[in-house]
Amino acid sequence: MSGKKLMQLFFSMLYISAFTFGGGFVIITLMKQKFVDELGWIDEQEMLDLAALSQASPGAIAVNAAILVGWRTAGAAGITAAVAGTILPPLVILSVISFFYSSFLSNPYAALTLKGMQAGVAAVIFDVVWNLGENIWKEKSIANILLMAIAFIAAFFCNINIISIILATASFGIIREIFRRRKGES
Repeated sequence: MSGKKLMQLFFSMLYISAFTFGGGFVIITLMKQKFVDELGWIDEQEMLDLAALSQASPGAIAVNAAILVGWRTAGAAGITAAVAGTILPPLVILSVISFFYSSFLSNPYAALTLKGMQAGVAAVIFDVVWNLGENIWKEKSIANILLMAIAFIAAFFCNINIISIILATASFGIIREIFRRRKGES
């Protein structure tokens, strides 16, 4: 693998990561523009497959995508170059913020900015919850509506750990599906 291609991969990922805000889905779009449309290193279908694998794998989507694109374009050395380019900007930004953390927090403009960001994040989370809850209501499944209500009560009023709630609801779903399949076989 040529050093020139590795450098191009590194600096492409560095640029994309440094100037991308909005999470892994945004970075995948920019990776498609760079590696499919501009450089032609990957075809469009393969990029869609890599994006799906990135999303399905545990961890940050951007890093997962960097691993897969790096492997596809330049093997193990490509993984190193792509991941280094992807994690370097957030690492530097977070290091600077942590160094100036106390003065950052005491700055009234920074505090107002963070409060505004909290409101924005809360609105996005509320929108997701509303849409998911609406889908449950549309199903008109008493079991799912009850499960949603119980999960909310357990988290909000009883302060039960969210991981416990997720595991319990997943177990409920698995058990219910097993009984449905057995009933269908009868």
